[in-house]
Amino acid sequence: MRSTVPSAFTVIAAAAFCASPSTAQTYSNCNPTVTNGCPPDSALGRSVNINFASGASDSFTTQGNPTYNSNGASFTISRSGDSPQLTSKWYIMFGKVEITMRAAPGAGIVSSCVLQSDDLDEIDWEWLGAQDNQVQSNFFGKGQTTTYNRGAVHAVTGTQDGFHTYTIDWTANQIMWQIDGTTVRVLQPNAANGQYPQTPMQLKIGAWSGGDYSNQPGTVAWAQGPTDYSRGPYTMLVRSVAVSDYSTGTQYTYSGTSGTWQSIVAAGGTVNSGGSSNTGSAAPAITSTASGNIIPFAGGHKDSSSTYTTPNVYPWVPQSTTLATSAVATNYPGLPSGWTVTSSGKVVPPSSAAVITARANCVYLLVASLVAGFIVSLRP
Repeated sequence: MRSTVPSAFTVIAAAAFCASPSTAQTYSNCNPTVTNGCPPDSALGRSVNINFASGASDSFTTQGNPTYNSNGASFTISRSGDSPQLTSKWYIMFGKVEITMRAAPGAGIVSSCVLQSDDLDEIDWEWLGAQDNQVQSNFFGKGQTTTYNRGAVHAVTGTQDGFHTYTIDWTANQIMWQIDGTTVRVLQPNAANGQYPQTPMQLKIGAWSGGDYSNQPGTVAWAQGPTDYSRGPYTMLVRSVAVSDYSTGTQYTYSGTSGTWQSIVAAGGTVNSGGSSNTGSAAPAITSTASGNIIPFAGGHKDSSSTYTTPNVYPWVPQSTTLATSAVATNYPGLPSGWTVTSSGKVVPPSSAAVITARANCVYLLVASLVAGFIVSLRP
């Protein structure tokens, strides 16, 4: 006879489902350009201003325990495997992201602000802890990594000593990267070699150790590591984030597999291209390009005693979890149908009744999982 202890997976899966309804979703690696029937993306559909000095925002799913105080959100690397990050529960379809932050110091430490879509379009800001006077901008289209010449380096005074505001303004006509209101780079579709980012994006903010001993040598070299954890901890500090979604509606869906912005459908709203190609002033020429396999934070690293995965490819592809085979096939993280986001970034359910019902369902699921596990354990 088997042990009468219920399956650990059964209980863990039930407990995960019974997290607050706004986060009780499963991971999905569904790429709409290669797979039909991918679930829709929850749309922000408006503007939000999130002040992390006021505490955590439920607009984000948390990994690795960022902390909060009057200075904002802290993303701290203390030891191998640390990779604190926030991932938005919503997507934007063209839009503007402004992050006011102080980058983490330390050779091998990488601070990141990444926009990424389900089909691996990507727009990045990245800061190397070994360089306190620069930031890198980058873009990728559909996960293509045939070359690594898309990155550029921009001079910034004191990225680790004080706060700066870094902006990505993304439309169908151009991407502008700005530092403290000054445009430092402009990318237009005809200069993107067919890899212009143009599908709904999630926002990912975090820090990781590119210089960790377990990473590929190219990654360690790019991050200017190795990382010396004895000199830490190393902290990235984010004061606030302001996000505007240029499109409207509740969900974004891919129509077909082309991955073009014209194929995106907004439920209950419209996909807006986001404006003209006029930058207002000529952006400075890009005189320095970033080289090497530039890799954004990827959720941790792997050693013989952990379950972390080593980020050894670019761009980062979300790894599946044990919940990936759940019957609930939604993009993680996403908002349940009918949920909305306030202007301060708070996720709000459609009604208190819905929350009560969800909690009742969770109680049922937990009890059912325990009973099922017990029954299975009685089988010879």
